[in-house]
Amino acid sequence: MSNAPRLTALDALHRSLGATMTDFAGWDMPLRYGSERDEHNAVRTKAGLFDLSHMGEITVTGPQAVDLLNYALVGNIGTVGPGRARYTMICREDGGILDDLIVYRLGEDEYMVVANAGNAQIVLDALTARAQGFDATVRDDRDAYALIAVQGPESPGILKSLTDADLDGLKYYAGLPGTVAGVPALIARTGYTGEDGFELFVEPQHAEKLWQALTEAGAPAGLIPCGLSCRDTLRLEAGMPLYGHELTTALTPFDAGLGRVVKFEKDGDFVGREALTAAAERAESAPPRKLVGLIAEGRRVPRAGMPVVADGTVIGEVTSGAPSPTLGKPIAMAYVDAAHAAPGTPGVGVDIRGTHEPYEVVALPFYKRQK
Repeated sequence: MSNAPRLTALDALHRSLGATMTDFAGWDMPLRYGSERDEHNAVRTKAGLFDLSHMGEITVTGPQAVDLLNYALVGNIGTVGPGRARYTMICREDGGILDDLIVYRLGEDEYMVVANAGNAQIVLDALTARAQGFDATVRDDRDAYALIAVQGPESPGILKSLTDADLDGLKYYAGLPGTVAGVPALIARTGYTGEDGFELFVEPQHAEKLWQALTEAGAPAGLIPCGLSCRDTLRLEAGMPLYGHELTTALTPFDAGLGRVVKFEKDGDFVGREALTAAAERAESAPPRKLVGLIAEGRRVPRAGMPVVADGTVIGEVTSGAPSPTLGKPIAMAYVDAAHAAPGTPGVGVDIRGTHEPYEVVALPFYKRQK
């Protein structure tokens, strides 16, 4: 087996744009094209264009597709209407989070599960194993799609100029088939930036044509290509969890403060039900560490794994940290003991290489767009 990173359909185009490339979950991906700050600010104020073709698409079809997904995932997929999408998770038998996912209902008996790049094979294997006994087919569609996202306040106008699909009627977490710049696409109103925006699933052979069309249509509105680096600062400001940081197999959804995604009321058993029932009860009686926001008083940037301290005692750990272009200060997400989780809790700091830097505890998200 070759260890060379996988290339997206837009690889040559990224290089022609002078992108700084990086290995991300086994894919060669653009980290940035120019200034991370400029890319971040473009998405917040105008629009940004992302190649997300590393995400893992898995199609589940058949008369019992919904039953399989209800058994395999913690959410209630039975209540997802055609053309709608839902954020959910797949857990182990012990309740640990294997991945967080978006499930799109494409048809009566057809669903698309979108997994994080680094977990796509794990999710595929788990769904395939859990499909035993169900009249449903699990198909690896990672090579069938390229995924291009246009995100930011100008994105609806840019996309409207290239499609006659009903974007005004397309709600958040919904998707519809359409044609964008002559390219057949699944147009989804989803994203990972905290802004309005769209994710376009297309065949890889059409990716370059679509990227160029969006680039030209978006130029007057200030759209620029954006890499994974600003995607991380955007999602961090929006308080959105990233697998491997805020979510891991060591945590249940209840530990992550996302117990709401677990639907015990759905019919039938599901993988992890027993362990998650116990986790829910534990969370009620003895609250686990809580995910909070931290804003630096100084200039030093906190990084994942750094201890959070109060009165010389370790009370938690940073899961993600970066300079926030929008706030103009370093920010972090961290799991901290419940006793120190209230916004404004005094005396909280981050141990940055032996120095206790003062931080303000705030509720997430750091940034919320004006509707």
